[in-house]
Amino acid sequence: MDISDVSDSAKSANATLVKPVSNAIRILRHLSQGGKPERSVDIARQLGINPSTCFNILRTLVQEDVVDFSPLSKRYSVGSGLARLVEQLVTQGHRVQMAKPLLQNLASRLRVTITLWRKMSPDRIVIVSSAASPTDVRIDMAEGQRLPILMGASGRLFATQIDMDDPLLESSFEKIRWARPLSLEDYREEVKVAAERGWAMDDGHFSGGILAVAAPIYSPSNSIEFTVSAVMFRGQRDEEGLAEMGKALIEFCNEVACVLY
Repeated sequence: MDISDVSDSAKSANATLVKPVSNAIRILRHLSQGGKPERSVDIARQLGINPSTCFNILRTLVQEDVVDFSPLSKRYSVGSGLARLVEQLVTQGHRVQMAKPLLQNLASRLRVTITLWRKMSPDRIVIVSSAASPTDVRIDMAEGQRLPILMGASGRLFATQIDMDDPLLESSFEKIRWARPLSLEDYREEVKVAAERGWAMDDGHFSGGILAVAAPIYSPSNSIEFTVSAVMFRGQRDEEGLAEMGKALIEFCNEVACVLY
């Protein structure tokens, strides 16, 4: 069963191009492909960007350490910060791939679908890896699927690091389309329980007939950037079995943290 994020697709279709961001990316691409330092005026002329706008963007990129500026030659080049940023992204991707066999082993052992979620922005999470159980009837969760950060069992874990009394939280919560109605008061209580026992559960609120149990993967700074979720059909485990699964996920997350960080 593939569950798509319709709201994200609609946003993408109606997305408005932010010109300064687009120009900044064009400048970085130009400097990367050219391979040699260039003056601001030359970059502006080649890319068809207003000279003053190009200069301001370059100054900002220098401050962000992704572009270097030589006061002697008055020329700009790709900065070491951009290389470090790319290296970090590649490294994280490799680490996620290294975790894939561990997810597959866990899915086989627990006979459920296992997903690895990552926080991609302050308000969104995404599946970066998924492993289905080797059974005749199984649940498929597509990699790349995005959800509001509060949604699902993983959402309750990310919510433990959010100010639940923030007035903006209520408006964000109300925008979520739950398959099974859930009040903000009940949600807050479930977040509190998740923080206390170390794992969270979504019982059919994310998708009808589906139950998920999730545990957090803590970073060295003790923040939650990844979670691991076990997805199954409702009624597939009794209360005791769900508690055992929660504990198993906590142990697994402690192990896989060594791979991801």
